Amino acid sequence: MTSEAEAGPLCLYEGGDIEEFREVVGARLSPHRLTVLGRRGGPPGASRLRAFHEGRVALYDLSYGAPVRLRTEELPDFYNVILPHSGHGTVVANGTALPSPLSVAGPGDVVLMEWDHPALNSAFVIARRTIEEALAARTGDVPREPLRFRPVLDPADPAVRSWLELVGHFREFAVSPLGRRSPLAVRHFEQALIEGLLDVQPHSWSRAAGGHGPAILPSALRRATDFCAEHADEAVSVADIAQAARVGLPALREGFRRHLDTTPLAHLRRVRLDRAHQDLLAVAQGRASGTVTEIACRWGFTHLGRFSAEYRRAYGRTPSETLRRTG
Repeated sequence: MTSEAEAGPLCLYEGGDIEEFREVVGARLSPHRLTVLGRRGGPPGASRLRAFHEGRVALYDLSYGAPVRLRTEELPDFYNVILPHSGHGTVVANGTALPSPLSVAGPGDVVLMEWDHPALNSAFVIARRTIEEALAARTGDVPREPLRFRPVLDPADPAVRSWLELVGHFREFAVSPLGRRSPLAVRHFEQALIEGLLDVQPHSWSRAAGGHGPAILPSALRRATDFCAEHADEAVSVADIAQAARVGLPALREGFRRHLDTTPLAHLRRVRLDRAHQDLLAVAQGRASGTVTEIACRWGFTHLGRFSAEYRRAYGRTPSETLRRTG
C-alpha cells in the first residue's frame, strides 16, 4: 500500500498499445485520430498518461513514445493549454500553423499536432463553464459565444513565465501530502491559475475582464452578438447591428475590435459559417437533407469557391468532406 508521503500522480495508462492509449487519452481529453509516423523510440511501455490533478482544473502529463500525428475533432467545452517539457512538436489550430507548440485551444477548435518520440507534454485543462464563472465575477456578464484566447503563449513575457512557473508549483503541490490533506488550499491554487491565465493571455474579453473602460460595454456587445445570431439568415447591415446594440457605428466597431478582435460583419460571417457547418453535419448524420450549394446559399454564401476556402480554414476540411461524414 502506498503511503501518503509516497503518493504521486495517478497513472491512467502505461503500456505499448498505442491504440488503447489513444482511447484513454480521448476519454479524458478529446476524441482524436492518431497516426504513428515511424518506429517507436522507446521501450514497450513508453506510452504514458498521468494525472496530477482533476478538479476545477486538470493537469496531465502524456507521452506517446513514438513519432505521431494526431488530429482532434472540434474540442468540446473546455480549454487545453499545451505545455511542452521535452522533445519537439508542431501545432496547427483551425488550419493555421502556430509558431510555437506552447499554445491554448478552446471549444470548437480543430487541432492538428505532430510530436517526435521523446516528446513529453503537460495538458492544463479548464472547463468553459469555469472560465465563464470567473468572467461573470469580474464583469457581471459572460459571452454568448465561447471566449477565445490568443492561441500562442509568449514565454518572453515575464507575466506568462510567472504563470508557467505557477503551473509547475501546482504540479508538485497537488500530489504533495499537504495538497492531499487540504482541498481548500488546492481550490485556492486552482483559482489563482484560472485568474492568472485570464490576466496574462490575451482573449476576446480582455478589456472587459481587466476593467480598462472599453468603448462599448459588454451588455451592448451582447445585444450586438445576439442580434447577429438571431438574424444570421437575413440581409443585415452594420447599421442594423449598431441599432440593435443601441450604440453608434464607431463604438460598435471599436467594441468588436477590443473584445472580439474582429469586425461586426466578420463576426456575422463567422456566425453564418458556423450555421452552415451545423447544417452540413446534420446532413452527414442523416438528420436533414441538402447539398453544399443549398446550405451555402441559405446562409448568404453565394460564391462557392470563397465559401469552401473559408470553411476549410475554419474546420480543416472542405464542405463536401463534412457532408460525406457518417457520424
